[in-house]
Amino acid sequence: MQLHRDVIAGTLFILIGAFALLVARRYYPVGSAMRMGPGYFPAVVGALLILLGAWIGLRAFRLRDWERIDWGWKPLAWITASMLLFGFLMPRFGMIPALAALFFVAAAAGREFRFREVLILTVLMCAFAGGVFVYGLKLPYRLLAF
Repeated sequence: MQLHRDVIAGTLFILIGAFALLVARRYYPVGSAMRMGPGYFPAVVGALLILLGAWIGLRAFRLRDWERIDWGWKPLAWITASMLLFGFLMPRFGMIPALAALFFVAAAAGREFRFREVLILTVLMCAFAGGVFVYGLKLPYRLLAF
């Protein structure tokens, strides 16, 4: 059986939305529109994702251009590894080394790897993230944990 890529995307949206809705309703008080609790926003976003996923998936059933989908396992593996590496490095080494590792490993998922471009992106995003999260929002993240 062949599936259209929009059916897969719609199903993924529905699953992520259902998970967000389940977590929001089960572990946080949702409240109401007038008195929003901490679970209100995730519940609304989860419900919207479910609706969007259903719309995208059902719309694809009307299309006639269904073709075999080649799954990109290599990019999926590199992106997943970059996020896991970020989560591992952040508390141990700080935000800047964790972001640097994230960008370089995630860049390996692309068709072509340009070291100079990734380096420039890494420097700019580390400066931006440090400025916004550490200095602007005063979040307790360490830039370097050496």
